[in-house]
Amino acid sequence: MNILITGAAGFIGCFLARRLLEAGHSVTGIDEINDYYSPRLKTARLALLGVNDADPEYGAVKQSDTFPGFCFVKMHLEDRDGLMKLFAEGAFDVAVNLAGQAGVRYSLENPFSYVQSNVLGFVNLLECCRAHPVKHLLFASSSSVYGGNEKTPFNEEDPVNTPVSLYAATKRCDELIAHVYAHLYRIPSTGLRFFTVYGPLGRPDMAPVLFARAILAGRPIKVFNNGNLSRDFTYIDDIIESVVRLIDRVPEGAVPTDIYNVGCGHPMQLMDFIRTLEDALGRKADMQMLPMQKGDVYQTFADTSKLQKATNFRPSTPLAEGIRRFAAWYLSDENPIRED
Repeated sequence: MNILITGAAGFIGCFLARRLLEAGHSVTGIDEINDYYSPRLKTARLALLGVNDADPEYGAVKQSDTFPGFCFVKMHLEDRDGLMKLFAEGAFDVAVNLAGQAGVRYSLENPFSYVQSNVLGFVNLLECCRAHPVKHLLFASSSSVYGGNEKTPFNEEDPVNTPVSLYAATKRCDELIAHVYAHLYRIPSTGLRFFTVYGPLGRPDMAPVLFARAILAGRPIKVFNNGNLSRDFTYIDDIIESVVRLIDRVPEGAVPTDIYNVGCGHPMQLMDFIRTLEDALGRKADMQMLPMQKGDVYQTFADTSKLQKATNFRPSTPLAEGIRRFAAWYLSDENPIRED
């Protein structure tokens, strides 16, 4: 297949591209490589795909030195004309949208970037799929759409009308817009509600990197709600396996769209996570206990029965093993942000 991946320099996008390339597919990756977090991490991910250019020219096609089937284009989703041209020339079978502005807390300070990238950019992508039809569009949603739901585990049929952050609202907006395009134009789409993804080369604004960096530097880590939080941590390999299997699960029916939770289904208390990370790093954390942060939720917990039924796969990497792999990478010379 010929597959487009947006956000190819991102955490999930990089590993998904590599997995699909190793399976023999052709992949075109796009990413704007913004400075929301260190671009060095993004260029390191692209290097895994054979693109060794720390500052690629906007719009130029970069061919991989490692994978003949991969090319990369620096581009943002808001570039309507550039994206449409890419679709016209690419003749993609599948599009996977993993681009967008990430982070819950950052949305409190920079609301416009979320609407611009996550909503306007996604509409541009859907318009490209309308003009140049694909067999399947998959897109990143988030467990944050469940907001402050108290019923657990979170099921795809649960109400998601009370988001507690702008980030969550934009992800729910994407789900609704995809439904409209499936209804009006029969664009088959699948929303992927990811639950707290972690692993080597993971985002530096997420707890594993934030905590590891502070612990190793002897600085206190910020523990919100005094540690009374739980998260459904999901290892990157499990995320990728789930997405790869869902690519072939093309929605059908009068409105060809679907939603899946993609999580481990085994939430862990934040304090237990910290102790697991301490063991992997061989260092104790100095903890600064803080109140609940605006936009955060108390817990995430995925019901993965729908995913398992559809794909015959259930994410199952134990947190201790996943954190061991993460810590080994973080302490290695392969970590481009270790000295930050």
